[in-house]
Amino acid sequence: MVRIRLRRVGLKKQPSYRIVVTDQRSPRDGDFIEIVGHYNPRTRPSTDEVNEARVLYWLSVGAQPTDSVATILRRTGTLDRFARLRKGESLEALVAEAEAARAAAAPVSPKTRYPSPGPGEGKKKPQAEQADA
Repeated sequence: MVRIRLRRVGLKKQPSYRIVVTDQRSPRDGDFIEIVGHYNPRTRPSTDEVNEARVLYWLSVGAQPTDSVATILRRTGTLDRFARLRKGESLEALVAEAEAARAAAAPVSPKTRYPSPGPGEGKKKPQAEQADA
């Protein structure tokens, strides 16, 4: 069975994901058929890039999204457009609508928006406390 799922990329403790179409028997970071988007949970709000035309194609030929990818597709409106595609709307009109929605959305900075800790707020104990312990 063909699945649409996340493939982890990035450094340790700095995950970013590609949304890929793959055989369900392949390992998480193994071979894939096609990259159809990416997802970065470290930005605020999270970055969701989806190639709408390719995702709608793969859903129409029977690919099943995982729960996490289904959540991303629901957030971007792709699953709603897929339901409308099944009812008979044209693919071109749905893709044009998705492009218009993406253009109207506020841009998300690729930099993470997690603030760095201030002085003395890191994970290490201050040196005065280390001497007492």
